[in-house]
Amino acid sequence: MRKTNILWVDDEIDVLRAHILFLEEKDYDVETATNGLDAVEKVKENFYDIIFLDENMPGMTGLETLNHIKTISPNVPVVMITKSEEENIMDEAIGAKIADYLIKPVNPNQILLSIKKNIDQRRLVTRQTTSAYQMQFSEIGMRINDRLNFNEWIDIYRKLVYWEIELSGSDDNTMDEVLTMQKDDANKGFFKFFRDNYLSWLNKESDDRPLLSVDIFKQRIFPLLDAGKKVFVLVIDNLRFDQWRVISPVFETYFHVAAEELYFSILPTATMYARNAMFSGMMPSEIEKHYPDLWEDDDSEGNKNRHEEQLLIKQMERYRRKESLYFEKVSGVHRQGQTTENLKNILDNDLSVMVLNFVDMISHARTEMDMIRELANNEKAYRSLTLSWLNHSSLIEIIKILADKDIQVIITTDHGAIRVDNPVKVLGDRETNTNLRYTLGKNLNYKSKHVFEVRDPRDAYLPSRNVSTSYIFAHNKDFFIYPNNYNYFANYYKDTFQHGGISLEEIIVPLIRLVPKR
Repeated sequence: MRKTNILWVDDEIDVLRAHILFLEEKDYDVETATNGLDAVEKVKENFYDIIFLDENMPGMTGLETLNHIKTISPNVPVVMITKSEEENIMDEAIGAKIADYLIKPVNPNQILLSIKKNIDQRRLVTRQTTSAYQMQFSEIGMRINDRLNFNEWIDIYRKLVYWEIELSGSDDNTMDEVLTMQKDDANKGFFKFFRDNYLSWLNKESDDRPLLSVDIFKQRIFPLLDAGKKVFVLVIDNLRFDQWRVISPVFETYFHVAAEELYFSILPTATMYARNAMFSGMMPSEIEKHYPDLWEDDDSEGNKNRHEEQLLIKQMERYRRKESLYFEKVSGVHRQGQTTENLKNILDNDLSVMVLNFVDMISHARTEMDMIRELANNEKAYRSLTLSWLNHSSLIEIIKILADKDIQVIITTDHGAIRVDNPVKVLGDRETNTNLRYTLGKNLNYKSKHVFEVRDPRDAYLPSRNVSTSYIFAHNKDFFIYPNNYNYFANYYKDTFQHGGISLEEIIVPLIRLVPKR
């Protein structure tokens, strides 16, 4: 194994001889320089894993030396060592992206800790993370097989997402397959739980059921308005909980997370059902009954969510709400000046709602474009692509300005998505709907163990084409394929992100309340 190469720059290097011997006994290679010019020449000629740099040297100062080193080798960690505790020197050094800052006199263990923190941290964190997950693996496994309530399933999902993100940040892939198997087991258990309880939840509004799509505005948004707050609701279509966890630090730069809740999407976990239910405060069959002109059938051509603003207005009218409303859907790149216009409208209205479709667009583009599939070839890459979009989106400008205003920010979604890999054949007549994670039609033929059946759509508050219509929903990583060109579509959709069915990733989704840090 290659030794760690260290460069130590100090005009009083002889005084540090004992420290250098200590590091050499720990099997580190240590080179020295007594001034900035020599240090810069050494960096030009050699590779170093870490550099210890005295700030107060004659001639070229430590900060000047640091700037030259970063020009030559921008990624090498540099630890600044100084006698001074002046704040401006600390600010300059940190601004120049030093890895650590030590105050003289330093002892050998401080140096050793700094080395481990900056060089060995990834290896040590990987080892610790793997060990910690191994310890929790059995506990999670036993809980999955218990009779859990919805809050306990939320807790299980939080733990699985936590470990998925922790393990994805390590260099050790040995536990990836184990975690995947445990997530599959969890989804099988969750499917049984959901199948046994979902229909009964729809007929009760109590603590005996989870928060559902239809509850969001009545139970979480309207109370904030009642308290005299201005509210901005950001609905990011198809945002999974793990994606939220990855992008949350961006928001936490400007806001405190006042509440991080998880709620249950209704079935189907698809935009035209779940999001329309959220904005209307009604289940799909109720929307169709009371507002037939605002409901688009599953077979309708074009946009099935074009009446969302009207549905929200109808919900506000039912609850006699008089607040002013601003509603905006953003599905592509903002035109010039649109962000300024959005901000003015958000600040001028009591309730503002913005729907962003970009994450959903990534999911669909990944299915249809090989390049996007390569960029987001697994869950880790899918999360990374979401974070990259956010960091370069016009939404950041809006978030920054809202952080200086007395506005409550709610971030949520309508449903999540799961990466599918197991095709399941479904037979039906010519009018059978051909969605990948749910299907409706009459005379459907399938293996019942693979699906959640709703023979009477009225039980699930779903629209019905005729008296023979039934719905079926896929679970875990299954996806429905139909007889026409079966093998082609089975291969085409395998390993794509889909939604509409029953899985932890699709059903349990984030609802976040942010308050400005100021």
